[in-house]
Amino acid sequence: MTTQRTRKSILFALATSAVAATLAAPAQAAPADTPSLRWKPCADAPARECADLSVPVDHRDPDGPQAHLAVSRLRTDHPEDRRGTLLLIPGGPGGSGFDLLKQKGEAMREQTGGAYDLVSFDPRGTGTHGSTLADCGLDKGDLEISSFIPWPGPDGDTGENAARGRRIADACARNGGPLLRSFTTANEVRDIDLLRQALGERKLSVYGVSYGTYVAAQYAQKHPDRTDRVVLDSSGDPDPARVARGWLANTAVGVEDRFPDFAKWASAPDNPDRLADTPVAVQPMFLALAAKLDASPRTFADGHQLTGNRLRMGLLQTLTSRQGFAPLAKLILAARDTTGDLTVPDVLPVAVSQHDAAVRTATICNDVSWPKSLPVYRRAVAADRIRHPLTAGMPVNVMPCAFWKDEPADKPGRITSQGPSNILMVQNLRDPNTPHSGALKMRAALGDRTRLVTVDSGGHGAYLANGNACGDRAVSAFLKTGERPAEDVVCR
Repeated sequence: MTTQRTRKSILFALATSAVAATLAAPAQAAPADTPSLRWKPCADAPARECADLSVPVDHRDPDGPQAHLAVSRLRTDHPEDRRGTLLLIPGGPGGSGFDLLKQKGEAMREQTGGAYDLVSFDPRGTGTHGSTLADCGLDKGDLEISSFIPWPGPDGDTGENAARGRRIADACARNGGPLLRSFTTANEVRDIDLLRQALGERKLSVYGVSYGTYVAAQYAQKHPDRTDRVVLDSSGDPDPARVARGWLANTAVGVEDRFPDFAKWASAPDNPDRLADTPVAVQPMFLALAAKLDASPRTFADGHQLTGNRLRMGLLQTLTSRQGFAPLAKLILAARDTTGDLTVPDVLPVAVSQHDAAVRTATICNDVSWPKSLPVYRRAVAADRIRHPLTAGMPVNVMPCAFWKDEPADKPGRITSQGPSNILMVQNLRDPNTPHSGALKMRAALGDRTRLVTVDSGGHGAYLANGNACGDRAVSAFLKTGERPAEDVVCR
């Protein structure tokens, strides 16, 4: 999994769901014209087509100020077999659909036999491909990734996190404007339906990954008659009372589910980056090193520091994909066994970008109200540090949402079992960002509308991600034929 993907996934794992009708825009006049797309070859990939979609900043005022979404398409290579359009919904909040289509498009077209034109988009505020971007004007220090993601102090103190959260919320209120206030799951659902109209489709098939599963589930809940086949890859708990707050809290469990995979790899006798003699020795070694770095950070050649929290954040990055294991192990070995400046690469970017920070923060804070009481967070962090030492209380720490100025414009919709049985879930058994236990809550909410394919693998993202032929085959067959397993299955 790439660093970019992890940055965007952590807040998800770092909305969820109330009656479908609550996602509907308030009474409004329909736009006079059906939205349209003007396709042209993408500058970076002529095999794909690109277009721009205008959507209202405020859906209550469809003819008012507009935001722009960058849209991309990979046409079927078997037009005679074309079934329709398959929309790929990225994770995040803040993930790029352009990047998702670039990563998965060719493989998905091959696996589905060209049954679809594959389309994706950069949601409002997201990406660098032409979508309208927002900027909270945050201080540079608040964008450092292990600060922006709120890790408590070495002793569990949350005071600095609270101060930073208040600064971020104040800056977003001061600088974000109406565009920032429009970043919600409900508006992404509305934007998707405008995209459906612009594509000229009566129904959309949908593939959502990570946070995109929540968006897809909400779209299927609100527009059951406009969805064809829906795949949810790596789902979270759709509890409408918590939404992203619940997803973030669940990463503590997800990391513990996944860490044994890393520990087994890191203690293998033939591993050139071996960290310990046995799997059980890896965790205490890691925790001891993080504590040492809390007291005495190391410095990279470019001057930024490896703190204990930055190492912990690096672990979260690593666990999303086995490809990250070796870089993290090399960093651990260097931090543990050498002196002077660190010459190995960091496993994290130094900071998140201004627009990443804006869209991610605004979406999770606009979707649902968060607790305002700082003692609530302090108590939660103290308990979570004991239960889940690898994540050190971060998943339940105070966020800018505790100081957010605006109340949610839409109540989170509840995902229910009412609707067509046209959904397939696929989920890794050991997902650090969206743990299997959370996906089971989505499974229960959807009832007979879905089947769950559990893949006995680790990492974030299951379909065409980890080489499990059983899971890939089940998803591809569903997209091609509509056939689902008769019951939930586990792919060993």
